[in-house]
Amino acid sequence: MRTKFLFLFLIIATLFSCGVDFNDDSIDYREEMRIFVQEISEFAKDQNPDFSVIPQNGHPLILRNGNPANDYLNAVDGLAQESLFFGYSKDDQPTPATETNQLLKLLNMGKQAGKTILVTDYCSTSFKVNNSYNQNNSLGYLSFAAPERDLTKIPSRPIALPGVNDEQISRLSEAKNFLYLLNMSEFESRADFINSVQSTNYDLIVMDAFYGSRMFTPQEVEQLRQKENGGKRMVISYMSIGEAEDYRYYWQDEWYTGNPEWLVQENPNWEGNYKVMYWHPEWKSIIYGNEDSYLQQIIDAGFDGVYLDIIDGFEFFE
Repeated sequence: MRTKFLFLFLIIATLFSCGVDFNDDSIDYREEMRIFVQEISEFAKDQNPDFSVIPQNGHPLILRNGNPANDYLNAVDGLAQESLFFGYSKDDQPTPATETNQLLKLLNMGKQAGKTILVTDYCSTSFKVNNSYNQNNSLGYLSFAAPERDLTKIPSRPIALPGVNDEQISRLSEAKNFLYLLNMSEFESRADFINSVQSTNYDLIVMDAFYGSRMFTPQEVEQLRQKENGGKRMVISYMSIGEAEDYRYYWQDEWYTGNPEWLVQENPNWEGNYKVMYWHPEWKSIIYGNEDSYLQQIIDAGFDGVYLDIIDGFEFFE
């Protein structure tokens, strides 16, 4: 009995050692995420005013007390949304209309504020792929129909890519289509990945800044800008700011839940991803603000912007 009590005590102590009070009224979790995104934007745009900042999901942040959060909207260049029409609960399945309508209200507010809207629907059948592109196009959104959620493939298209052009795309507002290709496991090498991207005519690619443990170089990023038809695309780096990933360069072997204190809980749906207190100064210093930060390395590698993920991390704490 004593052993069981001690074991239970250790579990409880470990949970409390995380330092998270899910009912802490002193923290406005939404405002903390807005501030975080605004700080990231300011840090990047001080170095390159044309650097694009695109938060994915979490779009209730564009409203503060029922009014537009203009400081947040002014800090971003686009809004990205997953599963607007397909893939909300399962790949290739329609998103419930109630959910779509709620998202559309927020996304249209962003569009009216001059932001580019990028939608990733998870669908693979020809009818649903075309349906996704047509619905998004009618709304003035850029869209990508991802054949699977792991984002490992450049999809084969039986019809022409919507909005294909041979222009030199240098601003987010100029893009007519995009490719979301996050997982590079199916490519044999860096060169294979680069060559495969160069064989497409997408105006913009959202990708990981790393192949394996090594970041793409400025020369390689420049190669990735080349479209097959001679035009140039934008190259945007994915960056998770609401979770820490144990396969990133910044991860330390001695880390575990509660150590450091801002490392909260492993995401049960994505092994190796950990919820973080994203407002904590130590976590922020990993993401931006110094020459060794994640964002600075992305900027130095020549990427045209960042695609910020786990923006909806505030929901976990709320």
